[in-house]
Amino acid sequence: MSKIEELAESLKKKHIVFFGGAGVSTESNIPDFRSSDGLYQKKIYKYPAERMLSHSMYEYDPKAFYDFYFNEMIYPNAMPNAAHEVLAKLEAMGNLDAIITQNIDGLHQAAGSKRVYELHGSVHRNTCQQCGAHYSLNEMLKQKGQIPRCACGGIIKPDVVLYEEGLDAQILRRAISAINNADVLIVGGTSLVVYPAAGLLDYFHGSQLILINKDATAYDSRADLIFNESIAKVLSEAMELIENA
Repeated sequence: MSKIEELAESLKKKHIVFFGGAGVSTESNIPDFRSSDGLYQKKIYKYPAERMLSHSMYEYDPKAFYDFYFNEMIYPNAMPNAAHEVLAKLEAMGNLDAIITQNIDGLHQAAGSKRVYELHGSVHRNTCQQCGAHYSLNEMLKQKGQIPRCACGGIIKPDVVLYEEGLDAQILRRAISAINNADVLIVGGTSLVVYPAAGLLDYFHGSQLILINKDATAYDSRADLIFNESIAKVLSEAMELIENA
């Protein structure tokens, strides 16, 4: 049995959880952070990406923060790719219990997934820090080039987890519970070096760990199945075998 055939058999099982990172969205033309052409390599800003996207920068120089945020973190025209679509199908089949994502782009929901735990928040949710009013991404984009402000005058902050901020405790508990109850855990498009997110794998006690990432990870020795290829390609080929069986 080939590796793709083995993956297809795994996708037929119940209680699958998918844990994904930036590599899931790169095929939707959203750059990642750590690759050779990723966000960390950009030299056109005064400070590195970690500083530009920090709570400190938001507090002390909101104009610089929002210039970076709108130019580098927002991709309003991005569309779900085949990986997002396969995962939505698996959920509709009743096989996928949850998606846990480090991405903030909302593409899993755009593809039709319902149970998505966004560890780092979403660009689609934005809240006035003064009155608590909520704003959509489209409403935020109308104020691109300036510090976005609410009708009350307060600054509108995206509901994304910045550097120096903690993860949402409720989302983290739900993600841990999903992984703890999973029989199959598929990890895709993440280098597994960012904590506390990477530490979530320690809660997995199921039967099969599958890693899909273009580069090796620190967890490869623990995996039952490894693909160093495109996530969209791998998941699409496995789903095609299921649908044509």
